Amino acid sequence: MILAFASKTLREICEDEKQAARHFNKHVTESLKHRLSDLEAATAITDLIVGQPQLHNATDKYSVRLTEGVCLEFAANHVKNPVGKNGNVDWKKVSRIQIIRIGKCHD
Repeated sequence: MILAFASKTLREICEDEKQAARHFNKHVTESLKHRLSDLEAATAITDLIVGQPQLHNATDKYSVRLTEGVCLEFAANHVKNPVGKNGNVDWKKVSRIQIIRIGKCHD
């Protein structure tokens, strides 16, 4: 999976553990490091098993849980996102994502 970031701040938090530690507690920081590794290693989002991956159909975004109440949210990030017959993103074909936010989960 190829990762992009919605902002410079998000990129810094995700790429520098010290930056992450300035914004989040050690549990969130450690979990973030693991979830990002999982995302980079995945050939498709549907391969993820850790972090309770959740598709939000209304927004066509995914989230994974970092710790209780804190999630990492992302969206497909192709020039032309692959879509299925239903018109929604076909997540089995997504190989590029954009990290949108880290914060309170929207359950």
